[in-house]
Amino acid sequence: MGRCPGCGAWGGLSAVSTARPGLAEVPAPVRLADLGADAPDRILTGIGELDRVLGGGLVAGSVVLIGGEPGIGKSTLVLEALAALSRRGQVLLVTGEESPAQVGSRAERLGADCGAVEVLAETRVDAVAAAIRGHRPLVCAVDSVQTLIADGVDGGPGSVGSVRQATAELVRAAKETGVVIILVGQVTKDGSLAGPRLLEHLVDCVLTLDGDELRDHRVLRAAKNRFGSTNETGVFRMGARGLEEVRDPTALFVESGPRRVGSCIFPAIEGSRAILVEVQALVTSTQIVPPRRVAVGIDRTRLAQIIAVLARHAGIGLGDQDVFVSVAAGARALDPAADLAIALAIVSAHRGRPMSAASAAFGELGLTGAVRPAGHAVRRLTAAAAGGVSAAVTPAVSGAEGEVPRPDSVFRVAEVREALQAAFD
Repeated sequence: MGRCPGCGAWGGLSAVSTARPGLAEVPAPVRLADLGADAPDRILTGIGELDRVLGGGLVAGSVVLIGGEPGIGKSTLVLEALAALSRRGQVLLVTGEESPAQVGSRAERLGADCGAVEVLAETRVDAVAAAIRGHRPLVCAVDSVQTLIADGVDGGPGSVGSVRQATAELVRAAKETGVVIILVGQVTKDGSLAGPRLLEHLVDCVLTLDGDELRDHRVLRAAKNRFGSTNETGVFRMGARGLEEVRDPTALFVESGPRRVGSCIFPAIEGSRAILVEVQALVTSTQIVPPRRVAVGIDRTRLAQIIAVLARHAGIGLGDQDVFVSVAAGARALDPAADLAIALAIVSAHRGRPMSAASAAFGELGLTGAVRPAGHAVRRLTAAAAGGVSAAVTPAVSGAEGEVPRPDSVFRVAEVREALQAAFD
C-alpha cells in the first residue's frame, strides 16, 4: 500500500519483519569471568544504624522495602534519611497517604532539616515512574506502596494485583535510571497484603521495623538483602523528635546494678557486633498439671530441652515447678549459644541464689549434658568485658585465646555440672 489508511499520507509505510518476536536475534550470554568483581558503590544515608542494616549504605538502582505495623515509625525513619540524603543530591518523596502540608508539619515537629526534600502527592504509578525518569533524583521514597494505582489491573489501591504491578513498574524504572527507590509497606498482623511477603521476590532489600507500643525502642532487621548480610540489626529509640540511634544497645537491654535472683547476662551476636542481653527466669510451685513452660524471646522447644538436661544430668528436678523464661526489654536470644545462660538463670531462680555479680555465660547444651562450643567466642568475651562483666562461664573449647579484652575470670567448662559449680560455688 502506498497510502496510509489512517492519516492519508503517501509513502509513510515502512516494512516490518514478520518473524516471531525474540527469534530474529539470538541474545549473547556473558561469561562471569569477564564481569568485574568490584563491590557496588554505596550511598550513605547519614543514619549509622540504617547503613549498618543495609550493608554499608544504599546501592544505586536498588529497590528497598521497609515494612512494619502502622505507627511503628517507618515514615519517620524514611523522612529522616531523606533529610540527610538531601545534602548530597536531589531526593523525592512521593506521598499517597498524606498531603504535602501534612508532611511539612511532621518534618517541623521532628526538627529535621527537610527543606531540600521535594514532595510529590501522587497515587498513579505511571506518573510516579515518569517523575523518576524525568527528574532522576538520587533517592525516591514512596509512602506507601499500597496507595499506588496501576492501570489495567482489577481492584482498587491496596489489592494484591495492584500492589504487585505498581512495584514491578517502579523496579523497572529503578533499573533503567539507577535511582534508588525506597518503598514503605504496611504489614497486617499476619504479614500479608502489601507486606514484605507479597513483594519480597521483586525488591532487592526487605527491612522490617519491629517494636512494642509500650516501649520506646525499635529494632530494624533485614529479612532479605542482595547486597549485604541479613544478620545485622539497628536499634533506635522513639522520642519526641523522631527516631534516635542507640549506638550501645547493652545499656538498653541489661539492667544496671547488682545481679538479681534468676538473672544471667548473655552476649548475643547480631551481625557484626555482639550485644549483651539479660536472660531472666522465674521458677515457682505449680498449681496445675502439667506444669507451665513459658518462653518469651527464646525458643520454647529449646527451653523444654534445657529443663530436661538439667533434670537428667544436673539433678535439678523441675517436674512440679512452673518455669518462666524471658529476655529483658523485649530482646531476643534465639542463638543456641544462649542455652547455658538460660540454664544458669533457671537454676538461680530455683535455688533462690543469684550468680556472682556482673557475670555472663554462653554455650550450647547437648542432650548428653555436654557444653558444646559456640561461635564468635572472642567477640562475645570482648563485648562482655566492655560491658563491665567480671566473670564468664564458657565452653571448654571457646577459641578465645590470645591477647583479647575479656573478663577477669573466665571459667571453661565441659559439662553442665561444671557450669553450675563455676557459677554458684
